[in-house]
Formats: sequence, C-alpha cells, structure tokens
Amino acid sequence: MPNPGGDSGSRVKFARRTSSGRYVSLSREDMDMSGELNNDYMNYTVHIPPTPDNQPMDSNVATKAEEQYVSNSLFTGGFNSVTRAHLMDKVIDSDVNHPQMAGSRGSACSMPACDGKIMKDERGRDITPCECRFKICRDCFLDAQKETGLCPGCKEPYKTAEDYEEEAEYSSGGLFLPAPDGKKRDGKNMSMMKRDQTGEFDHNKWLFETQGTYGYGNAYWPPDEASGNDGNEGFEGGMVETSDKPWRPLSREIPIPNSIISPYRLLIAVRFIIMIFFLIWRLQHPNEDAIWLWFMSVVCELWFFFSWILDQVPKLRPINRSIDLDLLYEKFDRPSPSNPTGRSDLPGVDFFVSTADPEKEPPLTTANTILSILAVDYPVEKIACYVSDDGGALLTFEAMAEACSFADLWVPFCKKHEIEPRNPDSYFSLKGDPTKNKKRSDFVKDRRRVKREYDEFKVRINGLPDSIRRRSEAFNAREEMKMIKQKRESGGDPLEPIKVKKATWMADGTHWPGTWTSPSADHAKGDHAGILQVMLKPPSSDILLGESDDNLIDFSDVDTRLPMFVYVSREKRPGYDHNKKAGAMNCLVRASAILSNGPFMLNLDCDHYVYNCKAVREGMCFMMDRGGENICYIQFPQRFEGIDPSDRYANHNTVFFDGNMRALDGVQGPVYVGTGTMFRRFALYGFDPPDPDKLLHKETDATSPETQPLNPMDFDPDLDPNLLPKRFGNSTMLVDSLPVAEFHARPIADHPAVKYGRPPGALRPPRQPLDATAVAEAVSVISCWYEDKTEWGDRVGWIYGSVTEDVLSGYRMHNRGWRSVYCITDRDAFRGSAPINLTDRLHQVLRWATGSVEIFFSRNNAFFASKRLKFLQRLSYLNVAIYPFTSGFLVLYCFLPALSLFSGQFIVQNVNVAFLSYLLVVTICLISLALLEVKWSGVGLEQWWRNEQFWLISGTSSHLAAVVQGLLKVIAGIEISFTLTAKSASEDDDDIYADLYLVKWTSLMIPPIVIAMVNMIGIVVALIRTVYSTTPSWSKFIGGAFFSFWVLAHLYPFAKGLMGRRAKTPTIVYVWSGLIAITLSLLWVAVNPDAGPSNQAAGGDGFQFP
Repeated sequence: MPNPGGDSGSRVKFARRTSSGRYVSLSREDMDMSGELNNDYMNYTVHIPPTPDNQPMDSNVATKAEEQYVSNSLFTGGFNSVTRAHLMDKVIDSDVNHPQMAGSRGSACSMPACDGKIMKDERGRDITPCECRFKICRDCFLDAQKETGLCPGCKEPYKTAEDYEEEAEYSSGGLFLPAPDGKKRDGKNMSMMKRDQTGEFDHNKWLFETQGTYGYGNAYWPPDEASGNDGNEGFEGGMVETSDKPWRPLSREIPIPNSIISPYRLLIAVRFIIMIFFLIWRLQHPNEDAIWLWFMSVVCELWFFFSWILDQVPKLRPINRSIDLDLLYEKFDRPSPSNPTGRSDLPGVDFFVSTADPEKEPPLTTANTILSILAVDYPVEKIACYVSDDGGALLTFEAMAEACSFADLWVPFCKKHEIEPRNPDSYFSLKGDPTKNKKRSDFVKDRRRVKREYDEFKVRINGLPDSIRRRSEAFNAREEMKMIKQKRESGGDPLEPIKVKKATWMADGTHWPGTWTSPSADHAKGDHAGILQVMLKPPSSDILLGESDDNLIDFSDVDTRLPMFVYVSREKRPGYDHNKKAGAMNCLVRASAILSNGPFMLNLDCDHYVYNCKAVREGMCFMMDRGGENICYIQFPQRFEGIDPSDRYANHNTVFFDGNMRALDGVQGPVYVGTGTMFRRFALYGFDPPDPDKLLHKETDATSPETQPLNPMDFDPDLDPNLLPKRFGNSTMLVDSLPVAEFHARPIADHPAVKYGRPPGALRPPRQPLDATAVAEAVSVISCWYEDKTEWGDRVGWIYGSVTEDVLSGYRMHNRGWRSVYCITDRDAFRGSAPINLTDRLHQVLRWATGSVEIFFSRNNAFFASKRLKFLQRLSYLNVAIYPFTSGFLVLYCFLPALSLFSGQFIVQNVNVAFLSYLLVVTICLISLALLEVKWSGVGLEQWWRNEQFWLISGTSSHLAAVVQGLLKVIAGIEISFTLTAKSASEDDDDIYADLYLVKWTSLMIPPIVIAMVNMIGIVVALIRTVYSTTPSWSKFIGGAFFSFWVLAHLYPFAKGLMGRRAKTPTIVYVWSGLIAITLSLLWVAVNPDAGPSNQAAGGDGFQFP
C-alpha cells in the first residue's frame, strides 16, 4: 500500500503477540529478516496469530483473579452492617461446568496447606500467571505479589503490565484473515464474505475490494497520519469506509389508509353531534310521571357521554410502524474495514425480572423466563440479566443457579438450530413437527439430548424444596449434636432443653443469609440482609466457539458464551416502607448501574418470557433511529398463553393492546403497562429529554452531529452538583454512571439530520471487568436505608404512591416531554400467563382500578399536568384515572330497566318516533365505529364483544369496590381489602382450562348477582302485570325488557363463571337469589299496597300482584 504522506523516511512499526496476549512493538533492527524489505512489507503491521504452543494469556492476572473471585462470592450487607463476601466453592448440589458460572471448579492450588482452586479462563482451562505453569489460586497469587513478587514455583519475578508495551487499540482497524487450517472461523468475519463459488477464499477479490496488501497473520492498515508529522506514533485512523448506499431510517411510520381512518373520524364527529342533540332533547322532554327515573337516566347518560369522549377522542390518530432489522445489522454489527471482527456497536440492555414468593410464583416458571432471556438474539457481551427475589428465598436462589447451569446446554442449542421460542417449557410443548425448517442433520439427535437434560432439570427444580429441607434438617441435627456434646463436656444440666436455631442451609454447608423456612431474627420475610450473587460473570468480548465431542452436542461453530446474570435480594427491615414492586425495581436500577450500566433496561414479570428472540433488536430500531434520543421507553403488547379459546373474561385484552395503545402511539406514545417494556435508563433518572439546540454550545464544532459526553447539570440547569446525593443517593459510582448511560444510549451520528448522536464505533471496546469494590457498592445501594432523604420514587426511577406504579411512572416521563413507542412485532415479542378464573380476574382488575383511584386523588392527576403533555395524551391519562368512577353510574343504569319494569314507567314519557330515531342513529354510529375500529386495529368482532361484556362485569364489581376503597382511604384513612372467603377445588387435573371452572366466592360478586337477579325478576313481574292488565302498555314493557336483556347479555359470561363445570352452582347463589326475591316482594308491598275492592269496583277482575 503506498505511503499516504509520501515520506520515504516514515517509520515502520512491527508487532508480535506474546504468550501473555500483549502486542510488543519492535524496530526494524530487532526483526530477524533475511533480504531487503520491500514496500509491501513496510507499511502494515503483522500480528502473529496464536498457535497451539503459543496460547494467549491475559497479562493482568490480578484482574482476572478478582473477577473470578467476585463471581464465586455471595455478597451480603445492609443497614448498620458490614458488607461481606462469602466465597462459595459450591452453589448447588449438582455439578457446574460452565466457566462463567459461580461455583465452577478449577484445579487445586499447588501451595502447601491451601485448599483453594486456581483461576480459569473463558474455556475453563487453568490460568497460570507464570511461564513455569505453577498452579496457584487467587489469594496465594495476591499474597506472593504483595510479599516478594516472586513465583513460588520457579522463584522468578512475576511479570506485570509495565513489562509489556500497551496493546494496540481495537479501533486501529485490524482485519483478521482466515486461519491457515481453515477451522473454526468466525461467522461474522469479513473474510468469510470474500469467497468464490467453490467456497475457497478469493484473495484477489479481497485485495481488490479492500485495496490491501497480503501478509501472513492479521493485517492492520497504517493511520492517515502515520508519517509522524504530528509526532504521534501509534495506530490512529484506519481504513476509510465508503458506501454508495443512501441513508435509510431504521423505522418508519405507516399511516392507517384514508379509506378507513377518514370515515372513522367522521363517524366520531357525527356521533358527538348526535349525542349533544339527543341529550338536549332528553333534558327538554322529562317524564313527568316518573321524574325520578328520568333524572337518574339523564345523569347517567351525561356521564357516559363524558366518559366516551375521554376514551374515543385519543383514538383519532392511530398508526402502524415498521422496522428494518437488516439495516440495524448493517449499521451496528456487520464486519467492515474499521470493524473487522464484527464486534457490535449496539448499546447494552439490562433485563429485570421480579419475583416475590416461590410458593405463589413457581421457581420453574421463573427459571424458564431466565433461560429465554439468556438465549436472546443480541450480542452476548451487551446483555445482563438481573432477578429480584423480594422474598429472599433459598429456593429461588438455587433455582436460578440450576437455570444458569442448564443454560450451558440450552443457549448454544438455541443458537445452533435457531430455536423459537427459547423458553424450553414452551418449546417442548409445541404441537407439530419439530424438524420443520431445520437445516442441520444432527438436529433430531441434539433435540433428543436437550429434551432429556431438560426433563432432568425440571426434576431437580421441583425437588429443590425437599432437597433444601433435608439438607437443613441434617445440618441442624449436626449442630444440635455439637451443642449436646459441648454441654456434656462442660458439665451442664442434661435436663435443660437445648435451643438450636432451625436455620436454612446452603449447599456449601453455611447459613443462608436470607429468609429461613423457620423464621428467625434477621432471617424472616421483611427482615433479612441484602444479598447479591453474580451467578454468571460478564463474558469475554470476543466470540468463544465451543468444542466437538462425540458423546455431547457439537458446538464447534457456536458461540458458547453466556450473558451476565445476577441474583439480587434487597435488604428488608421492619419499620421501613419497601414500596413493593416499585421499590424492588429501583433497587435493580441502582445495582445494575454500578455492575453493567446498560443504557437500556427491559423489565419482565417472572411469568412473562421472551417469545421472539429478536424482540430487543426490533425495539432498538426505534431507539437508535433519528429522533430516538427523545424516546423514553418502547412498550411491547402483552400476549398471553393458556387462555380458554372463547376468552370468556377478555383476558387477552386485545381492544386495549391493539386499539387504544396503537392509537396513543400516534399521539405521544402508549402508557406503560408494567411488563414487556424497554426503558431508556436516563429517562428513568428523572431528566428531561435532550434539546440539541441548547446543547450544541458544548461542542467544539457546532456543525458536528456528534455531541460529546455531558454531565447531569447540562440536562438539568437547576441541579446543583452538590445536591446530586440528595437526588440519587450518596453512591459516587452511581452518580458517575449517569453521563455514561446517557452517552451510550444516543443514536449513531451517521446523518446530518442527527443533531444529537455519538460517533460510530464508540461502544465496541470491551467493558471493564467486575471487581469486589463495585459489587460491594451494589450491595450498599440495595439496602433499606439508601433511599432515605433522596428523590427515588418521587422523581427518580419507578414512582411510588400507587399500586399501579407502571402507569404512574410512564405518566411522569410523558409529563416531562418524553415520548414512547408501541412496537408490535410480527411474532409476539413476549408471552405470559393470565388468570382465567373469574375470581382471580376480578381481583386483578380490582388492583388496577384501585391504582387509578389513587392516581385521581394525587398530584399525579393529569388535570395538573405540564404543557409538555399533549392534549390527546392528557385526555388519555384522565381516562385512566377517571374510568373507575363510571362504575357508580353504570350500576345505577343497570338497575334502571328493572326499576322501569317494576314501576310500569320508562325513562321517557312516551316511546315516540323522536326517541326511537335518536336511539337508532346512535346505535348505527356505535356499530359502524366498532366495525371500523376492528378494521384498523385488527381486533376480531368476538373479541370486541367480549371486551364489552367484561367492561360491564368489572364495572359493576371491581371498579365499584375500587372507588369505595379509594374514598375510604382518602377520607378516613381506612384500607379495605377484598379477600377470598370460599373456594372450590377443580376435579380434573388433566384439563389445562381447569381453573376456568373453579368457583371461588368473593364479595366482588355481590353487585353483579343482584343486578342480574333484579332484572330477571323485573322482567317476570312486568310481563305478568302486562298480560293480566286491562289496559296493557306493551311499549313500556318492551322498552324496559329490551334494556334488561341488554344488561343480562353482558352478564352472561359472569353467569357461566358462577355455574362452574357442568352447571354446578354454589349454594350461596341460591341463598342470595331467595333473599333478593323476598326483599323485593316486601319492598313492593310497602311501595304499592293492595288496593283490594277499589280495583274490583273499577271493573278489574284481572290478576293483582301482592
């Protein structure tokens, strides 16, 4: 390659890779070269590749040792306690093989009287810090360095980093050529793309397209300033990438066709106008014969009209979106001259999974969720997974360790055969041919092996409770025997009872620092230390291919690295408000900021798993696109499994997820719904979205689209640097991570229109290894006292003050000007479970409605929102807070048909043409709007009808209870919880929908039962009276009966739920029915006593109801 500077005297730098893995620069005189150097060899750097006799080894052995020590230690700490690291040589009873996992065993240390294990590399091979291969563990190595600096084996000094020159920077532009033996090449290597039709490497094509010169080893192009004019030696610059392709966006908005959306908007306007005229007509034509009935109906109709506006108007601008995954790979992952190994430039993502009680949330379900995350299709080194165990249970801890152990087999299997879904339980439960679309001939053999291993994995998980119990009983018995022996030796009273704490023991024979099965001080739910265990240490930055074995699965062409995985159980103490799930999420935010600091976070419930392994990439298309710096979160729709085919209780909630949320996506973005959401970390920290025009003054070159890293005060001018601990707490590591997370989350500045971006390649360097100091700091930020006198839960992180912390947190970000995006993927991104039992479903809705009532009576009511919240978005949040109050009017309106039938009156004086015309037009508009909404949202008519039915069921039960509970809490400070009072067990364990037929009595069922019974009795009473009346008023009867049938049709799923399987009705239903019938009869006697002879004198021989 010709010298760009034209200077014949330019220096040439040669480098050789030493056995320690570093690159040593040599002068020309140092090179033993025969003959005269020509120009081809004078202008590139050669790296000698590793050979079997020359394996690379990290020179910074202390760093490796520290990272391995961290991953094998269980860290505990908390309020007024010292943070301790408990080194564990055994995490679970079963064997651990993966070298990244905690408890993986190495060879024995060669030092006398030391039972430690030596350090291991990424492949699980022994690391020896000295060339003499003397085996030494981490602690002995540190002692030797500290005392003499000599190797205990050969007595020679240990080499340190100063003994080597600095390694060449990754950004210097190395391009790896194919290995001479042609084995185990990287699938992302550029050289793999330069092959001819025979599959052989085409050297001429490579030389022509890259304008390079050929040499043995790894060739590096010289920098543009290699002539040394600036006096700076080294590898700056690199190859210049050129592309004739035009710039393309990663995502696009697809508007709804005008043939659908225009009539839809027109019908909304038409119905709005008609409803105004109808309500005016109703006010002008009262029913003088039953003014009370007319007044109640008009009040309800006015509220329904207001509620309809809040729900319908935000749907004026629904949109669809599309993404380009190929372009994402091209921009961030494709090998290029400046990125020869294809190291990803994508930002990191931290997954959060929350669980609280292993008895209510089976550990196997959580383990399957973790496995689906570890196998996600995203750069392994960019993923970190955190599980929050709010119960502090050893069962959850060991279940997660078992999941990490099984991931050693499951994750490479998924990558090798492109498995979907990557939840093993869901995958092995799929119906159909598993070999469909599988290309490899060894798939059947591999699948059979993995299926067998998974069955054994399930047996181990399900057997953990008994295993832990037996282990604890054995250790407790041993401790008791020790105390008895000590008592005998000391001559104590043999009749005095021995008190031994019934501790829960870990697999390594030590006390579990969390909750014990038999609660004790400092070891009970709500009273235990903070626990943090790095179960899978961060992977290496380079691909690590597996090995071939005749007895195992061949992973020789599969990356076997696993993402980082951390178990977290925050400290809990009596007297502290731990703020439930929101508090647990904030602890994960702080701990992850110190350990991995992924600029994006994706939270999942323990029963929601990754169904689409590319979901994170699809969400990243929006975050990394032009304008993505203003997106606070990506909300994925919630999809559920195990729902009955008829979806009796609208569990899929498709009208909300495919209708309302898609419509809000065209305004300011969907609301946050608690799970399946990818957050921008910086937005959760309470900052406003960046304003490039105000931040450009920080640039040295105002025309550059690349904004340099900024400090928190640049985004919040009112933030005093001295008050950072007031907002974020006293962790300096956490505060230092803020600007890093913000910078890493920016889109790439690859277009002049990108005013706020980062330079390409900024995220390719590997992350720093973990050390004990960082982990200890992470333990301190999950302590119960850390949030005291800070803004966590008020401005920063998940917001406290409501059981629906999800809606509240999303509202706060929208209120600061951020926007969100709704990402509907072709293949569902995530799937989870939902309660199909009527009682469980009602209690779930009760919790949501209670949270909305709390929001309404708080300062987070959208009435008080800032100007940054768009008008339609404000209406949507008002609807979220107000919709439970519709229940009172709905209950009253459902009683009106029965009251009309009992009284013989109707809501209007006469059922005339005007009333029927208004009713007909409003009904036609309603049907037309429903059909068009079904058209643009993709919701089925049956799903729409199920949603309408459950709206009335929940509105007359859960929503009403939520309003009563909220009012009592606000007015009197009384909290009421509606609990189950009766249960009925299922009789068929083989039926996957057995829970659907379970009848669990709850007080929430009372209002719908009363409404149904009153309407049925009213129809019977009115029919008998009309038939036997001398002057029957059939119009009023038909009007009242029609609306009663409307109410009963909506309550039909509720009635089926009460009947259970095979129409089995609980006795309580008959009791309530009889009680209501007797009460109504007595009420009728009191209101309309028998007229007796007066009726007969008037010529009435007809039937007289008592």
